[in-house]
Amino acid sequence: MSENEQSAGGNVPEYSVSEISGAIKRTLEGSFSRVRVRGEITELKRYPSGHIYLSLKDQGGKISGVVWRGSVSRLGLVPENGIEVIATGRVSAYGDRSSYQLVIDQMSFAGEGALLAKIEKLRQKLLAEGLFDNERKKPLPFLPRLIGLVTSSRGAVLHDILTTLSRRFPRSVLVWPVAVQGEGAVAQITAAIEGFANLGLQPDLSPDLLIVARGGGSLEDLMAFNDERVLRAVAACPIPLISAVGHETDTTLIDFVSDRRAPTPTAAAEMAVPLRSEMVADLAHRGARLAGALSRQLQLARARQDQVSARLPDLPSLLETARLRLDERGQRLELALPMVAARARQRLMSLEGRVPSAAHFLGQKRSRLDLASAALAVGIRHRMQQERAGFTHARLGTETLTARLGLDRARLAGIAGRLEAVSPEAVLARGYALVQDGRGKPVTTASGRPRGGAITLRFADGTRSGRLDPVGTEQEEQGDLGL
Repeated sequence: MSENEQSAGGNVPEYSVSEISGAIKRTLEGSFSRVRVRGEITELKRYPSGHIYLSLKDQGGKISGVVWRGSVSRLGLVPENGIEVIATGRVSAYGDRSSYQLVIDQMSFAGEGALLAKIEKLRQKLLAEGLFDNERKKPLPFLPRLIGLVTSSRGAVLHDILTTLSRRFPRSVLVWPVAVQGEGAVAQITAAIEGFANLGLQPDLSPDLLIVARGGGSLEDLMAFNDERVLRAVAACPIPLISAVGHETDTTLIDFVSDRRAPTPTAAAEMAVPLRSEMVADLAHRGARLAGALSRQLQLARARQDQVSARLPDLPSLLETARLRLDERGQRLELALPMVAARARQRLMSLEGRVPSAAHFLGQKRSRLDLASAALAVGIRHRMQQERAGFTHARLGTETLTARLGLDRARLAGIAGRLEAVSPEAVLARGYALVQDGRGKPVTTASGRPRGGAITLRFADGTRSGRLDPVGTEQEEQGDLGL
């Protein structure tokens, strides 16, 4: 080796591999203790241990990065390949491999363009799944019993909603406080919505309506309400839900998934309950209309009743007419009964004139009986002679014939008794009299008979003569027949 080479080598310091690696590590970590690096995520890998390895690249280079398991939940977003982010962390060197990497503990989107592209991609995905369809949106209850509120416990949103509800129609409110931006916001909002949905198993605690609300902010501040986990929790919630995120001009994907979108938190409270004063006025108006309608119905009913009453007959006059008709028929009945009796009596008298006398009938019967007795006696003598002559086959004796003769006599007596009961003499014996004119014909009516006409009265024991209404003494004027 020449002297020049020895002198040149003697001036350059000599290091071991470990020394130079340690020196580089100290230099990197000392100069870049905490940095923010902007780049596009690529080569992202998640390991079972929970660590995330990735690379950040731009047009001129690429740097490796790692997110340890304990920092994943605090990143502020879910890292994905292809999105541009700003990663915050420290540069660390790995001396064994002479490599360095960025240890990331915080991450945010780099610019609105990347955020909007990410939101649009998720929107297209959920739209294709039908999560924005109107058919799946639930109607809001008219007057909820209990309202569930998912919002921050700090800020004006909670105060505005409670004040509006108290002013319009006071309702019970169950507040589930959450972080509405930053680390852990997505997990807390998702847990709150799912928690209210699970309260449906307890009807006393389950709200009838949910409101998810927060105030205005930048696009990055509202990104928790564009997260897929929150959106799917809203879509799966069985309780009607109103989204009130940001100001009127702010639009997030939760507005498309929710059942109703409110431009502001105050507007969400106005949607949730009706205005009590308007309801009272409406009830009063409806009550007045109902009273008026009932009054008109009563008037119409009275008018119809009057019309029907006018067409009905007069009941008192009908009863009076019926009474008069009854009295008239009663009088006619009183007059008709004697006439009916007189006609019956006349028919009886006419029948009596045609019926033969009982004495004549009895005489005929007695004559027949005597003849039958004589014939019977002759027959008996003849039969006795036959018996004496030897005709022993006849079994009829005198006693049998005598008994049969007694039966005939009894039958004849019964017939005579019935004839005697209906004979004219029996009627006369009961106090009646038969009136006959001069020619012997029965007189059955008083009309058509001349005054002073001769009549004959037949009694049970004889007859007497007289005249009809003779003109003479006062006794005769009173109807004495002058017998």
